[in-house]
Amino acid sequence: MKAGLVTFYHIHHYGALLQAAATERAVERFGWDCEIVDYFVNQDNALFKRPTGLGSAAHDAHTALHYQALSERYRRFEKFSRDHLRISDRRYGRFDELAEETLPYDLILSGSDQIWNPKIFPDGRFDPVFFGTFSQKRRVAYAPSFGVPTIPEGMRDELKGYLDGFSHLSARETQGSAIIRDIAGKDAPVVLDPTLLLTADQWDSMADHPANYPKGGYILCYCINRPGALTPYLERLHQETGLPVVQLCGIRQKVHPKAKQILDAGPAEFLGLFQNAAYVVTNSFHGTVFSVQFHRPFFTTVSPAELSAPERSRTVSILSRLGLVNRVIGKGDTAELLDPVDWEAVEAALAAARKDSLNYLQAALEDRPFVPESPLSPRSFAPKLAEQSRCTGCTACAAGCPHDAITMVRDKTGFDFPEVDLEKCVHCGRCTRLCPVLQGRGPAAHLPAAFAAWNRDDAVRKDSTSGGAFTAIAEYVLEGGGVVYGAAMDGHQHLRHVPCFRKEDLWRLRGAKYVQSDLDGVFREIREVLKTRPVLFSGTPCQVDGLYRFLGCRPENLTTCDLVCHGVPSPGVWEDEARFIEGNKRRRLANVRFRNKVEGWKNSHFTAVYDDGTADSAPLFATGFGRAFGRALFLRQSCHDCQYTNLNRLGDFTLGDLWGLRPDEFPEQQHAGVSLLLVNTPHGSYLFDQLKLNCQPFPVERAVAGNPRLARPIGPAADRASFFASYAVEPFEEVRRQFFRLPSLPVRAAGKLLSPEAKAKLKAKLHR
Repeated sequence: MKAGLVTFYHIHHYGALLQAAATERAVERFGWDCEIVDYFVNQDNALFKRPTGLGSAAHDAHTALHYQALSERYRRFEKFSRDHLRISDRRYGRFDELAEETLPYDLILSGSDQIWNPKIFPDGRFDPVFFGTFSQKRRVAYAPSFGVPTIPEGMRDELKGYLDGFSHLSARETQGSAIIRDIAGKDAPVVLDPTLLLTADQWDSMADHPANYPKGGYILCYCINRPGALTPYLERLHQETGLPVVQLCGIRQKVHPKAKQILDAGPAEFLGLFQNAAYVVTNSFHGTVFSVQFHRPFFTTVSPAELSAPERSRTVSILSRLGLVNRVIGKGDTAELLDPVDWEAVEAALAAARKDSLNYLQAALEDRPFVPESPLSPRSFAPKLAEQSRCTGCTACAAGCPHDAITMVRDKTGFDFPEVDLEKCVHCGRCTRLCPVLQGRGPAAHLPAAFAAWNRDDAVRKDSTSGGAFTAIAEYVLEGGGVVYGAAMDGHQHLRHVPCFRKEDLWRLRGAKYVQSDLDGVFREIREVLKTRPVLFSGTPCQVDGLYRFLGCRPENLTTCDLVCHGVPSPGVWEDEARFIEGNKRRRLANVRFRNKVEGWKNSHFTAVYDDGTADSAPLFATGFGRAFGRALFLRQSCHDCQYTNLNRLGDFTLGDLWGLRPDEFPEQQHAGVSLLLVNTPHGSYLFDQLKLNCQPFPVERAVAGNPRLARPIGPAADRASFFASYAVEPFEEVRRQFFRLPSLPVRAAGKLLSPEAKAKLKAKLHR
């Protein structure tokens, strides 16, 4: 029996050739012959590029400078193909050439890699060859990847037609399996990349160790795009181990000033370099795979899109399966630099996954059903909570756990996330039912009523961030014998929600605090207070939602205010910044005003008050912390996909600044500050009529225009992942120096000259 394999194999890419070689050997272990169908399309290995601009010119200049090494790399790729791949005698360049040929295959195998990614091909559509439609023989798919999170509506029917023709379907990533299930209605198991089907010993037989290559004891860096968040880990590893850096060039730019660059490695040399490394840092999937295969301690990165949606990531998918997801940089639980890896446990998990994947392949070849055999992992017994990238930190799960099995634990990004003690957990499922992220939200019942508002007490208004509307609501609740819960700094610049019982203490709760607050124990405390007294709770929309979920209802004596939220900064970062300020000034901070009106409402100042009575004040966005906050450098990951940035508000009231006022609107009030007040519920409407506020109706659409966070979440800074990678391993002073500095003069000039539309386009391009 003979299988014809359609896959990427000819392009001089390490992963492409190695996965093709692995697939052939995996098929042959079951008694089949396997041959790659020599379909040569969209693959160009020429050393010199066709001139298309400055980029190709720079590429060719570099090639000319290193021609000897790069031509040797070319030769080694071709040699590996001859030595280790079995390829059809005839080369095909078009679908019809294959369709007209009498092919010697009993089965067509659509192999691994992104062969089902339409974006790879020049016309942006699927290539039917990689679905095997040129043949009437039975079709099987082993670990193909779509490479995209969703399939465009206009291509879904086409894809379904292709998928319906397969007797057996599988996918390399969880997202691919979901796409197949959605479009074709078929279950497609997630199987290993073919390179993991072979053992380290099998790869060793294909490896080469040229005499002029380093023999061991080095840090191997293999990057296929800019190193980004890898850089601080590479530098710290180099400093702490004293080992030299060897760069296997996926990209040609030097990643470390002292790196020894290797430009001439073919696939065999690639394997040898991984075998001999002491540590590996990489942003390549196959770089990660071969670190695992050869038991090399490694760190890896994924794209920002994959970090925010791990189910789309092939790297996160396999590392989660092997218990190695803590080797991903940028997640808050990234391992310490020199932490050992339990390779025995990894190998056991890999052996189980390999057995499952080989069983699938054998079943597919033999045309029989596949039944997985993998044992349950410890995570199988953990309760279902929101993915870390989506978790808002609202604490509803921890507060609602009847056995105190969940605690909020700060990770390396400085944010708190729920951690489950499986010894205490009884699997009641209450935490899952309470999680706002997992339960979702219904549509808005109606649009809120919008008002321009300001407090009648000038002293209160001056002490508030905008118009002092919060204090008016809080005083009404206190006058009714209630308790007010809001965020206040303690003596260590730690922000937490606290109760307020007297009007004289409301000053602690006033003003913007650009930090996520600590809610530990607060929801349970509010539940007890509500049994005897009214409560006002003010917080971010996700905190308000968490409180309602925890309570399971909307008590009549509970009033809530949600905030128009830019996104919540890391408490860890702020507390480190506070320590930096104290160290720099050699004085303890007594109080901080993130937005002080020393020069009026529209010119917010950051004011630091010290324990000796002195103070410093500067425009907020002239400070390092303010600049970084403004460009969303260290916000919680979930803020960038926030489900509350719309007019479907949770609180009885929504509070914010009334930005976007014309000069002729409330001209006498603008210097002192004007609040945006949204009244969202009948309860809020009743209270609104009792408030001691000056109010004027305001168009909702203009309120949204002035406050973009009522329409959409803010996007992450382009260097967010790099920031948190540095924050995890570098001294804070160094992190601050690198990321909090003023932008370059051209960037500052562009900020003043470019239109908002041009800025948006530029920002979108940088995020890609």
